[in-house]
Amino acid sequence: MQISMLINGEQVQARNAATFERRNPLDGSVATTAPAATVEDAIAAVHAAATAFKSWSQTGPGERRTLLMSASRALEAKADAFTAAMASETGASAIWAGFNVHLAAGMLLEAASLTTQINGEVIPSDVPGSLAMAVRQPAGVVLGIAPWNAPVILAVRAISTALACGNTVILKGSEICPATHGLIIEALQEAGLPKGVVNFVTNAPADAAAVVEAMVAHPAVRRVNFTGSTHVGKLIAATCAKYLKPVVLELGGKAPFVVLDDADIGAAVDAAVFGAFANSGQICMSTERIIVDQAIAEAFVAQLSARAKALPLGDPRLGPVVLGSVVDMATVRRCNELIDDALAKGAKLLTGGKASNTLMAATLLDHVTPEMRIFREEAFGPVKGIVRVEGVEAAVACANDNEYGLAAAVFGRDVARALQVAGRIESGICHVNGPTVHDEAQMPFGGVKGSGIGRFGGRAGIDAFTELRWVTVQTTARHYPF
Repeated sequence: MQISMLINGEQVQARNAATFERRNPLDGSVATTAPAATVEDAIAAVHAAATAFKSWSQTGPGERRTLLMSASRALEAKADAFTAAMASETGASAIWAGFNVHLAAGMLLEAASLTTQINGEVIPSDVPGSLAMAVRQPAGVVLGIAPWNAPVILAVRAISTALACGNTVILKGSEICPATHGLIIEALQEAGLPKGVVNFVTNAPADAAAVVEAMVAHPAVRRVNFTGSTHVGKLIAATCAKYLKPVVLELGGKAPFVVLDDADIGAAVDAAVFGAFANSGQICMSTERIIVDQAIAEAFVAQLSARAKALPLGDPRLGPVVLGSVVDMATVRRCNELIDDALAKGAKLLTGGKASNTLMAATLLDHVTPEMRIFREEAFGPVKGIVRVEGVEAAVACANDNEYGLAAAVFGRDVARALQVAGRIESGICHVNGPTVHDEAQMPFGGVKGSGIGRFGGRAGIDAFTELRWVTVQTTARHYPF
């Protein structure tokens, strides 16, 4: 598939006609040929967005709401195209693609609802006759950088609330799924957004740093958001700091799934299977550390292992599966290394194991200890470690013994105790008696520690993508000291 960028409402190729290829992870066939943007192309996208901002920022909330609602419908109408593109570019299952489209369409509807919720306040002033107000206004051009693993959800999240707030946007598509991200842009254009309000840039992997820095450095770009690895997030943060640009970062995770001694084992197993193996574990919220109280560990582990072993695995282009292909052989090598290291240090393989291609089976390693790499490192694949602990204090300590802090879960029938445990876990998100993988458009989404800064979603998104200004009106004569 050959795709185009979108700059100022026009479908364009790179100025120097350069392209790059994304290949299918299973058979190496060319999935997508995309423009390899130059720095000049990126700057042209910023200029287009800056020009469009002058009028878009002045549109009424009703107009923005109508367009975002139309975009939601247009996105859902492309469900089959998204499923095919995701299977081709990233090896994702149809289940995961469908979930992406459904949630992303909801995000556009949520953004539409936010257009009338961009509120300020009147603040009492010590100056007689001074009407003092805190006013939220559109910030300007927003640069959104989205990853491949939940490509529809995370790209829509990068731009939808920004648009609702009256900003114009540039989506820098992932090098791994440019066609998938391009379908989102098509839906927005079909909805009737004015030219320049949304722009789309794709780049070859080797050019990413130069293209991103050129856009961040431009004075018209006033907000940046990035979802991806902690390593790259630190580089983005450093670039934004260099140019004093506010940034929202949602980064890596190593989500703990805590099973207390009074947990409903069946419910916990259901949630753990879903949280650990949805999209082959390639989700920022994926259950990565299963922390189970020794008192119920045998029963829990037996049920979990049986469920994981039965999960369907296969090429998602050929029919329904739960586990499709992982994104690349680098993921396979990383996961194989984690398995080898854990087994060499005393872990027990319950199901699955090392893979020779990108079809990786659900893999569980029991008796994981802090000395093993999988205890701390983000697998970002279908390989999960089980840590057995004695009591609540040990469970909390284990959950917090990590650099990341995005999502977490706690299972226990004593909901008050489980909620207390949740309150002690260092994470931006925690679910009691629910899976670590859970997202809703209206919720404040983000992490702490190495998992990022700032929040997406709902009113938190308004805070992220508007400028808060102090504006006063002097309604009476004012006395001055000289």
